[in-house]
Amino acid sequence: MVLYFWRIFFLDRRTPKRGYLVSLPVSLYDELYQQKLTTPAKAVECIADQSNLIMGMGVGMPPALMQAVGDRARAGDFTRLNVYYMHGHNDILTTIFTPENMPYIKPHPLFMSHADRALAKMGNDRGEEWIHFVPCLFHQAGRLMTEAISPDAHIVTVSPMDKSGYFSLGTSPDYSATVIRKAKHVIVEVNENMPRTFGESLVHISDVNNVVEHTTPLMETIIGGSSELDEVIGKIVADQVPDGATIQMGIGGVPNATMRLLEEKNDLGLHSELFSPPMVRLIKKGVLNGRNKALLPYKHVFTLALGDRDMFDFMDNNPSIVGYPVCWVNNPSIIRQNNNLVSVNAAIEVDLSGQVNSEAISGHQFSGTGGQLDFVRGAYASEGGKSFIALHSTAKKGTLSRIVPKLLGGAVTDPRMDVMNVVTEYGMAELKGKSLQQRAAALIEISHPDFRDDLRAEAKKANLL
Repeated sequence: MVLYFWRIFFLDRRTPKRGYLVSLPVSLYDELYQQKLTTPAKAVECIADQSNLIMGMGVGMPPALMQAVGDRARAGDFTRLNVYYMHGHNDILTTIFTPENMPYIKPHPLFMSHADRALAKMGNDRGEEWIHFVPCLFHQAGRLMTEAISPDAHIVTVSPMDKSGYFSLGTSPDYSATVIRKAKHVIVEVNENMPRTFGESLVHISDVNNVVEHTTPLMETIIGGSSELDEVIGKIVADQVPDGATIQMGIGGVPNATMRLLEEKNDLGLHSELFSPPMVRLIKKGVLNGRNKALLPYKHVFTLALGDRDMFDFMDNNPSIVGYPVCWVNNPSIIRQNNNLVSVNAAIEVDLSGQVNSEAISGHQFSGTGGQLDFVRGAYASEGGKSFIALHSTAKKGTLSRIVPKLLGGAVTDPRMDVMNVVTEYGMAELKGKSLQQRAAALIEISHPDFRDDLRAEAKKANLL
């Protein structure tokens, strides 16, 4: 007697190659896999000229498939290919976005990484615009890539298929968990090093058009140490985190220092855009256990993971690590459902009215809006919630104040009406409910002493003092 796993698919009529199997004998999953298994070159033949390609994010970027798309461009197959993605890793510079491909392939990042900034500089050095940045709140990325943009094809790295016919998006459910249900062509690159995670990270073989196999080391993000100033700021923030809180942490020196200082707390929960190595230590010590969470108690919720091999190994087949689409994880109406939600993120500069720029330097896009504003708003809406914008008081070895009269970067990541608390090594300014004059005074007090007189003079000119 043949045993069946029953599944019902609700799929777009535009995807005739996928989803018409109502049930599959278990023995047929491998057969279907073999039917769809192909080479990278053949897998990307379905990507049409003048179309939109969505690539997986960060660790989820598939290097073999990016190489194959790049090879097609070098062979003259495209007059224009629009490519949408977030947080490109270094492989983009040697595979798909090489200089000879730039007349034909148009990168549209929604968040700039080190590799994206390097690509932009190469183009600028030639007097050309190679990067076409798209502003986007992270929780809207999946919708943007399936509604504002027609997702003609999606390429992404996944874990090996399990006995029930499921791959896992592993580190990167983010927008891929949404796009993969809507794209006309779904092409997955199976990498044995991609951890298998749970939640809504699973993708069935029947929802995939083509499969390629390519096992290579995953992109690792090395978490550096924290400076003395990071430790000071981290202590201020950590003291504001109550036992039983649910936390969201960005990446960088201050969040890392804060997490180390949370090791004496009790019964913290995780509902975070990012999963990173310092969280592993808190989980292993029993500090992060999710006991008091309203949503998914005892589960560690994330949408994007950046870290090292040890972290990936910890995530693999760990039922407490659950990845969900960013449209859910970062939605302020979802975030607010956990009481005492504490959000900690970094900034480039803050002006005297409380506006925050976390993404641009001197008018040049440095990173992206990301999910910072999502969590700033979600934390405020959470009962007992708090959000913290943390930054050193100066930049460029103390020659430049990061508390400024008006934003210099050219971008407002967090509007002044949303920001709750700003923290530097000189203390914390609480801005909610404060007048413009009170805000200016509080922010000047946490600026570097060398710049306070100048800031007061500028504030007086603007009638803020």
